[in-house]
Amino acid sequence: MGLLFEQIDSQPSEIGEITLRRRKIPALGARDIFEVKLGEEFLMSSMFVDAEIALSDIGLQATEGDNLSVVVGGLGLGYTAVAALKHERVAELLVVEYLKPVISWHEREFVPLGQELNNDLRSRYVHGSFFDMAVADPAAGGFDPDAPGKRFDAILLDIDHSPRALLHDSNASFYTAENLALMARQLKPRGVFAMWSNEGEDDEFMAELRDVFIDVDCHVVSFFNPFQNRESFNTVYVARKPG
Repeated sequence: MGLLFEQIDSQPSEIGEITLRRRKIPALGARDIFEVKLGEEFLMSSMFVDAEIALSDIGLQATEGDNLSVVVGGLGLGYTAVAALKHERVAELLVVEYLKPVISWHEREFVPLGQELNNDLRSRYVHGSFFDMAVADPAAGGFDPDAPGKRFDAILLDIDHSPRALLHDSNASFYTAENLALMARQLKPRGVFAMWSNEGEDDEFMAELRDVFIDVDCHVVSFFNPFQNRESFNTVYVARKPG
């Protein structure tokens, strides 16, 4: 059967020790489950990826036109980024990741989707803070270090667990109308902002979104949780910049 548990890598990062692990759960079949922990906190698992994939599918279905330039905030295990590349209209994908070890795991193909991202010429890793880049003056920086002032068709965000459950307290200011509006400067007219959340619809955050965007909605993504033997859900927020 091989090892049921393996720690693949553990490295210090800007916000604490981050660890990549692989395990097998015999009751769930032969496939490997990849997990990422920050200290003692679980950040992500390849067991539950439906909503990460839906973030790209729902967000990009709302976009208009072809030759899309897309930003994914948060690389994680790569599911949102790879799902975006499945859309033929995507011409360019920038994946912004704050934690250098996470980028390294993909570059060295320690995780299953690393090879797919590395081999797709449309995809590029950008090491940096999504939240700092989001509010920066686009003319002096923005999400693309090679093209200051560049604007995008879609920005897809999957970093914090929700607008309230944050990986770091400093992220809280992003979820305000003021900073959402700063980020929206990097969207083209009628461009789309979409975001994953581990929690249900947040009325306060919806109000902040409506102060900046139009066509604001929150989609429920359901999936089966074998540990709880019942349906679980995440949510995906979608909003459009006015034209």
